[in-house]
Amino acid sequence: MNSINRILIAGSFLLLAACSPKIYGTVQLVDANLQPIQAAQDSPQGSIVNMINTTGSIGQSSHAVTVDVEGKFESEKEKVTPGMYKVEASRIGYATETETVEIKKFTGKKIEFKLKKILEGKRATIKGAASDEDKIINPGEVSIQPPSM
Repeated sequence: MNSINRILIAGSFLLLAACSPKIYGTVQLVDANLQPIQAAQDSPQGSIVNMINTTGSIGQSSHAVTVDVEGKFESEKEKVTPGMYKVEASRIGYATETETVEIKKFTGKKIEFKLKKILEGKRATIKGAASDEDKIINPGEVSIQPPSM
């Protein structure tokens, strides 16, 4: 085998390795009006993207990665195999987004998630009775139990 053939074969293997299936994309944080949240307020870094293979064997069923400071994520090499995937992006304080994708041999799938900020509810203070005299008790509804030892 001459050196040109060896180079072509080696190049083919490198090309196939570079074309392994992958899931990649971006995560953007948005407010209730779907407007981007500025990085100074909150960053997508640390968000989790979970890739669940719904057609694979149990050993290859799930793979998770964290999002970088630029909001980008990419599956690790050889962790994604051809099949159907449920891909979830999540971050504390934001609604989880899910997308179903099909991954084929030698292809990748780009997904762009927009995680919507969850609005926090107003807090209410609950005040109890100021004294035992303020409590109204119907003796027919009271059950007294001896203390447990």
